Amino acid sequence: MESLESLLAIIEKYWGYKSLRPLQREAMEASLAGRDSLAVLPTGGGKSLCYQAPAVLSGRLTVVVSPLIALMKDQVDRLLSRGISAAFLNSTLDPADRRRVINGISRNEYRLIFVAPERFDEWFYHFLQNVDVRSFAIDEAHCISHWGHDFRADYRQLGELKRRFPQVSVHAFTATATPRVRDDIIAQLGLVEPAVLVGDFFRPNLTYRVLRRRGEFQDVIEAVRRRPGKAGIVYCIRRADVDDLTSLLVSAGVRAVGYHAGMGDIERTEAQDAFAARKIDVVVATVAFGMGIDRADIRYVIHAAMPKSLEHYQQETGRAGRDGQPAECILYYSGADYKLWESIIGGNDPVDAQEQLRLLSEMYRYCTTIGCRHRRLVSYFGQKWERDSCGACDVCLGEHETLSDSTITAQKIMSCVLRTGERYGAAHVIDVLLGEETEQVIERGHRDLSTFGLLADQTKPVLRAWIDQLIEQGCMRRDGEYRVLKVTPKGWRVLRSQEEAVLYDVSAQFARKRRTRRKSESSARSKRSSLPPLEKASSLLDRPRTTRKSQVPEPLDGRALALFDVLKNLRRELAEEFNVPAFMVFSDRTLREMARSRPHTREEMMKVPGVGPAKFEGYGERFLQVIRESGM
Repeated sequence: MESLESLLAIIEKYWGYKSLRPLQREAMEASLAGRDSLAVLPTGGGKSLCYQAPAVLSGRLTVVVSPLIALMKDQVDRLLSRGISAAFLNSTLDPADRRRVINGISRNEYRLIFVAPERFDEWFYHFLQNVDVRSFAIDEAHCISHWGHDFRADYRQLGELKRRFPQVSVHAFTATATPRVRDDIIAQLGLVEPAVLVGDFFRPNLTYRVLRRRGEFQDVIEAVRRRPGKAGIVYCIRRADVDDLTSLLVSAGVRAVGYHAGMGDIERTEAQDAFAARKIDVVVATVAFGMGIDRADIRYVIHAAMPKSLEHYQQETGRAGRDGQPAECILYYSGADYKLWESIIGGNDPVDAQEQLRLLSEMYRYCTTIGCRHRRLVSYFGQKWERDSCGACDVCLGEHETLSDSTITAQKIMSCVLRTGERYGAAHVIDVLLGEETEQVIERGHRDLSTFGLLADQTKPVLRAWIDQLIEQGCMRRDGEYRVLKVTPKGWRVLRSQEEAVLYDVSAQFARKRRTRRKSESSARSKRSSLPPLEKASSLLDRPRTTRKSQVPEPLDGRALALFDVLKNLRRELAEEFNVPAFMVFSDRTLREMARSRPHTREEMMKVPGVGPAKFEGYGERFLQVIRESGM
């Protein structure tokens, strides 16, 4: 077996890294040992290196299954720029190029070959059985699971890999998989005693905020305008919304571009390249955008409407702040978003639709329940939350108003749960608290309870939100198939006034708003020449957040910051000269370290994380020259 020391030398030579991120070492050790594995590493966790570096060291072929043509090309371009032999097989190749790649595989010319899942037909299986395949790496592996958020039928046939290649290791990678999905991935792929590696879903440098949307695009436009010149992604549900919002932002002087599946291939590629090259600050997109984007300085991700699952939300917000610097994730939602997704999902296969509606309900509950955002995400993906406060979301930063009588209100709700015998779900408990004389309330004799009508001045949505908050705080839990409410030991302490509960005032979220008539034609909307005036700068969106200092890279001092700007300008020039995205020259993190340490020799430069021999030969001297001449 190849040694880990040799692997680290390969990584430093071709990628310029001198250390590994959490779980990368374990994933590579599994690969070197020929052991199957499943790695769930959040967006930005460095999944691709886990299968690329072992392939380079082994000198044998790794077949990578990737779902997007654009992502394949991007991966291959990056590998080739590092001097690593790689190619892809997909529908964009003409017959001559396809023969060239096939012949190259036969001659063992490539360390990595990227293919789509639908490529695995009988001919391809037979072809691979006659070449020296060392391993299979399956990217976006959650697509194989019916319980995942992005099931694709073509992925199902990948279960054939272990049957046809029993001696070849299979490695599954994804950024989003709940425990149920992880188990299903292992079962569907037939992985044999796999190493299961799950990264930490807590991203302390990301500040999460969830706000009820006012109007159509007003909130988003104001949020973008408050962040001039910063890189951001704005996600919309519909293509028409992407077009309209992009037009409005451009009219406001924002360097923005749209991206969705209805655009031509060339137009989408140009948009993506412009963003990667920092010629554009904001991409307004549907979920079609983002996979494989390696721009580390994205300072915010805004959802103009609610995404359809927490998996999508976690993956999309994970594209912010990959350089470790503070970034914001702002979600604007309304009840209309749920209805829109419900209508879209309704046209799908009934089995798939049922699961997608379950995921949608989880997403809506995340929006309407006020509790620590990080805790909710971490818990959803099956990890324990052992912190009192994240210090990085609207709830933990105290941006929501609490009820002055939180504990008393909580006691009333839990008393009703107990008075009804802990045998009912939230809907029935709410009916009793509101004093609703429903058939079930009357039949069960609950009209005679002391808690009947105890909170009659509230509304159903508000009471449901408070019940969710109490569950989130551990005062109650849902039990069994019928999700019956039960009071926990912590809830009993609150009932006895031995501990306090915190409830947030959500009445404003559910207040009936005047409906504004939406213009029927998008052409009429695109002609708007003026934007709504900015409200006074009192928004909570810009409130400073607190983060433990050790978890976020220290800021640069004034001199280093000036040099950092000079180095970024040089990187942009080199990127244009070599016709590559700027991040393929050096990452922001590497430039920051250069600005901080100011290397003047090759030896000093080689100590900077992200600078390896290959990168130095290509760009190192130019950066050294600028640093020397700057005098900073």
